Amino acid sequence: MSAVTDAVPVAAATNPVNQLVRDSLVVAKRNLIRMSRIPEMIIFGLIQPIMFVVLFVYVFGGSMNIGGSTDSSTYREFLMAGIFAQTVTFATAGAGAGIADDMHKGLIDRFRSLPMARGAVLTGRTLADLVQTALTLLVLAVVALLVGWRTHTSLGEVLGAFGLLLLAGYAFTWIGALIGLSVRTPEAATSGGLIWLFPVTFVSNAFVDSSRMTPWLQHVADWNPFSATVQACRVLFGNPGVSPSDAWPMQHPVWASVIYSVLIVLIFRTLAVRKYRSAAV
Repeated sequence: MSAVTDAVPVAAATNPVNQLVRDSLVVAKRNLIRMSRIPEMIIFGLIQPIMFVVLFVYVFGGSMNIGGSTDSSTYREFLMAGIFAQTVTFATAGAGAGIADDMHKGLIDRFRSLPMARGAVLTGRTLADLVQTALTLLVLAVVALLVGWRTHTSLGEVLGAFGLLLLAGYAFTWIGALIGLSVRTPEAATSGGLIWLFPVTFVSNAFVDSSRMTPWLQHVADWNPFSATVQACRVLFGNPGVSPSDAWPMQHPVWASVIYSVLIVLIFRTLAVRKYRSAAV
C-alpha cells in the first residue's frame, strides 16, 4: 500500500497516459508480491491443467477420431492447443475472485480514495494475472512435451501461438474483472467466473472435431472466439486441426483470434472501469 501512496504524487504530475501506465505497474507489482507470498495459489493453478492433460491424453486419447485416425499420438497433438486455451481462459475465475476479495476487504475503497488513474487498479490486477498465466503456460508446455506433444513449425510461429494464448487470456481476465466487481463475495465471483466458461470451452473445437457435432451446434462452435484461438494455435504449432469449415473464423483463425481478443478487451475493460467508478459509492 505504501508503494501506491508514494507513486501518486509523481504520477499526478504526468500526463494521463503516463499516470495510467505508472499506477498500473505499481498495482501489478503489489499483486505479484502478494501472489509470491501465497505459493499455493500458483500450485493449485498448475494442478488442474496438468490433470486435464493426463486424463484426456491417457483416458480418451485412443477413442477420439481426428482426421480419420484414432491414433493416440494424433489426438495428443490435436488436444494440446485446446488445453492451453482452456488454461488461459480459466484464469478468469481467479481474476474475478481476487477483485471480489479486494472489494470485500475494502481495499478497492482505499485505492479509490487516492488520486490514481481511473482503471489503474483493474489494469494492474489483470497484468499480474497475465504474468501468472504465462508461468502456468510455461510449466504446462513442459508437461505436454513430456507426454509426447510436439510442434512442427518454426520457433517464431510457436512463440506467436503462445502470444495469441496470452492475448486471449488477458482478454478473458477483463470479463473476470467485471464479474468480480458485480458480485458481493469471492465465492460468488468464483462460481460466476466458471459457470459460463464450461459451455464456452466445451462447445468448441478444443477437445473434439466440431464437424462431428449437430449442424446448429457446429455453427456455434465454429464462431466461438475460444475455437478461433484454439484453431489458430494448431495452425501455428503445425498440429492436426478440425475438418474444413465454411465459417470465416475457421478459415482465418489467426486473424479471428486477434480480432475477438481485442474486441473483448475493448468492451469488457470499458464496462469494468465504469463499474469500478460506481462500485461501493
